Amino acid sequence: MELLLLADPDEQMVQSYIHKSSVYTLVVDQQILGVCVLLPRSPEEAEIVNIAVHEQAQGRGFGKKLLQHTIDSARKAGYRLLKVGTGNSSLNQLAFYQKNGFRITGVERDYFVKHYSEPIMENGIACKDMILMEMELG
Repeated sequence: MELLLLADPDEQMVQSYIHKSSVYTLVVDQQILGVCVLLPRSPEEAEIVNIAVHEQAQGRGFGKKLLQHTIDSARKAGYRLLKVGTGNSSLNQLAFYQKNGFRITGVERDYFVKHYSEPIMENGIACKDMILMEMELG
């Protein structure tokens, strides 16, 4: 749960999707360093609803490996479209997803204002909007 809360600070929100999802972990020396949660949305679409790497392990390529494993797993499961959403203030995450093949497809205005009880600040920016991204898998 500690890792999941790095990417999604609301434990109730995490609980709402975790049991309906496939959870992939990155383990190094018997320690979980990363986690990625893939939620089916339809027979052809899935969404990455959470991905996080332990803070001390960030910047070493673990997130990219975990994301690639999740993409490969989604493709093997027969999904044709993979979605992900991140906050407008999540500058590193926006770059990360685009570097790994996702394209921006839309914005859900005020998503974080409506769905989270506490305001979220990142990089000196109020996190209000969800930036929607997609990758075609096949």
